Amino acid sequence: MGQTSAEQIRAWQGPALFSFGFRPFFLLGAVWVTLAMLVWLLALSGAITLPTRFDPVSWHAHEFLFGYLGAVLAGFLLTAVPNWTGRLPMVGWRLAALVLLWVAGRLAVLVSDHLPVAVAPVIDLAFPLVLGGLILREIVAGKNWRNLIVLALLAVFTLANGIFHAEALSGASAAQGNGLRLGLATGIMMIAVIGGRIIPSFTRNWLAKQNNPARPAPPMQRFDKLVLLVSIATLMLWVVRPFGVQTGAALILFGALHGVRQARWQPHHTLRDPLLWVLHAAYLFIPLGAFGLGVDQIMGNPVTAGAQHLWMAGAIGAMTLAVMTRATLGHTGQSLSANRVTVGIYLCLFGAVLARFWSSIHWELTQVSGVLWLAAFAGFAVAYGPALLRPKPET
Repeated sequence: MGQTSAEQIRAWQGPALFSFGFRPFFLLGAVWVTLAMLVWLLALSGAITLPTRFDPVSWHAHEFLFGYLGAVLAGFLLTAVPNWTGRLPMVGWRLAALVLLWVAGRLAVLVSDHLPVAVAPVIDLAFPLVLGGLILREIVAGKNWRNLIVLALLAVFTLANGIFHAEALSGASAAQGNGLRLGLATGIMMIAVIGGRIIPSFTRNWLAKQNNPARPAPPMQRFDKLVLLVSIATLMLWVVRPFGVQTGAALILFGALHGVRQARWQPHHTLRDPLLWVLHAAYLFIPLGAFGLGVDQIMGNPVTAGAQHLWMAGAIGAMTLAVMTRATLGHTGQSLSANRVTVGIYLCLFGAVLARFWSSIHWELTQVSGVLWLAAFAGFAVAYGPALLRPKPET
């Protein structure tokens, strides 16, 4: 008889860090996005020069979107897929090798100016390609066809990373290119798909436990599917034609639909549970970012960085932090409750997003945003790192 997941994890005698996929990728992802922000602030001040082929803004955008988010996606998928398929998780030295491949990508991109032209893109893209192959194998073996959509999104995300590299090597500003917009659009779709499953589910469970008669609309009903179809069309329009009144109008419709979708999940009933309201608050940045980008297009504003960061730092940054805290607590045997440190981490992240949004008017707020960002993710690494590094207590 084969081992269960729990038995395989217990059988691993090496570092606890490699006993489950979420452990190394959540911890190292948080450490990397902290270090990358610190390096970015130093480069912004002129204190250092980055040894990368990317221009500084493009490196900053790439390492958040494809570096950090790539790690969190790996941690989430390597933890969720065994639950979806009923197959064993990846643990031990195979997991360590995958982590090393991700680390190699970060270092190669950082020092790419000292490497042959093709080396950094090849090393960086190897990680999502290997990850996608592993996920595909598990989905096929487990006949879990329902989640092929997640694999398809990962494939588009990898394509976007390749386009980003090509644009950077061509001398263009990749931070303003199709690769970044496609990667960001894919990240938003991932939140819409995965968040659209877990947020109403967690909300329903919590409301039932509180004996609250309110219930969110069940996930992935006809209205949700309509919203997702409109989302795909709108985001693709934004990727290929980011400026224009028609794009702006489509983005505002997109935002309104997601606002209605979220309202159906009863977010106002969750204010007493930080682990729950942070998920709703993170999702709220999807319509807010769409409204911001839509208004920019209709008003003819060519500078969209502030609104775009409502998606980048807001929706993606907040949602990943929310998922990492909740999953770490649950999978390391701790109570699903947020202490004051965790709430402080959330508030620092939201403060960083708002400061970055207004930095297009008050430039000095960029540094304020960076410091709050450092506090949020360094706070996660310090507060949650010990649990990620030690074995789960035996029950």
